[in-house]
Amino acid sequence: MASPTISIAPSVSISQSQHQRDADVESSTAAASTIDIEHVPVNDDPRQWGPARKTTTLCIVSLATMMSALASNIQNPSNSLIEADLHATSSQISWTLAAFLLIQGNFPLLWSAASEIKGRKPVYLVASALFMVGSAALALSQSIEVMIGMRALQAAGSCAVMAISAATLADIYDTHERGTMMGMFFAAPLLGPALGPYSRSEVLIFLSFLILFKDTYRRERSLTYCSALQRLLNSKEAILNNIRLSIRDINPFPPYFQILSRKNNVVILIANGLVFGFTYCLSYTCSRTLADAYGYGAFDTGLVLLCLGIGSIAGSLLSGRWSDRVLATMIEANGGKWHAEMRLEGSKLAMLWLPPFVVGYAWVCEKHVHVAVICIMLVLIGFSSIWIYTSTLAYLVDANPGRSCSAVATNSSFRGSLAFVSVLIAVPLQNALGDGGLYTAWAGVLVVTELLVLLVLRKGESWRRESEENESKH
Repeated sequence: MASPTISIAPSVSISQSQHQRDADVESSTAAASTIDIEHVPVNDDPRQWGPARKTTTLCIVSLATMMSALASNIQNPSNSLIEADLHATSSQISWTLAAFLLIQGNFPLLWSAASEIKGRKPVYLVASALFMVGSAALALSQSIEVMIGMRALQAAGSCAVMAISAATLADIYDTHERGTMMGMFFAAPLLGPALGPYSRSEVLIFLSFLILFKDTYRRERSLTYCSALQRLLNSKEAILNNIRLSIRDINPFPPYFQILSRKNNVVILIANGLVFGFTYCLSYTCSRTLADAYGYGAFDTGLVLLCLGIGSIAGSLLSGRWSDRVLATMIEANGGKWHAEMRLEGSKLAMLWLPPFVVGYAWVCEKHVHVAVICIMLVLIGFSSIWIYTSTLAYLVDANPGRSCSAVATNSSFRGSLAFVSVLIAVPLQNALGDGGLYTAWAGVLVVTELLVLLVLRKGESWRRESEENESKH
């Protein structure tokens, strides 16, 4: 396969150079559509790195994603204190959370597009620096208006790792091992709702990316890069002897709409968004219930929410291994052939548990049962909800080879937007329906979510093949 990197000797004539340049890119993009782009030969192939280098990369991106999750949830146990100290209303407190979620969900579209052109490491460094500045300014905020603005800035910096880290793991791990590694990866950020009150380490993250992280991006394996290069050549603005893409060549919307053009992606994205909206609504309203009904402060509330993190970690680790095991079994039974939808088979086990656990939590909180029972229900909910989410996110990566970063960024957009809505309506619904009515309704929403996943499991392969055929015609 010809590389998208074009280098032309000065001795070649202009007409010959232009012809050769177009031929190289044409062969590059054509090959991308017919060859498994994830296994195109590259220099210093990240998938051939040793275990130490891969583990170091996994640890760095997991720690960074945990810090992003901490930023997302850090204020939940302290909402009552913030409301009192800054003389804020419940509506303003909701907006500090909602603004963060909206920016964190949608800004990754820009970060992911940049990472597909300039590489993962530069984006990690710029975003981490922005995260540090936003966090420092947030700590000095003296009014709720400034706090809302700084939360938005903090979100813009922290969100890059949420999208790019999953793509980084796709860069270094093959399909058959991604489930396990995704499970290990998600174990760290799932501590976010639990450890929010206790940990901050933005400087450590920046230094880890600066010193220890080795870029996993290879442009030969990026469909986004090939497409951007083709657009540049077609524009006739390229410099003859040195064709290089820059930030101005980045347009985050074509990859975004490319992901949304496939029905299987849209259905899974909606399912993922609903699961994330539920879990964020849960941590927010649980904090309010513990403060109002049980008289808990920030520290005690954090300890209770730790149970949600513990359950999520256990579910993430076990579901990742289970997903790979089920996938291997299905591939063997299918004569060594596989399709991405096989990944979703591993999520079916948890579908039986999640809605009943949510209904149980609803009425435990409604009746103000002993807090130990709430802790048990949080563990069970965290375990079963992340079991489903790990498989669906791994599927999204598997189903979009060469566009994994754009797929995860689009996933962030959906889940951030739905979480934004869930936070804004959480307090009014909690006040009107109580915890019993609110989470019984959420259990019904989660049943719909599970049906969406099963629909993709059944119809996703045919939808995906149809989309691939349509794309190959254009």
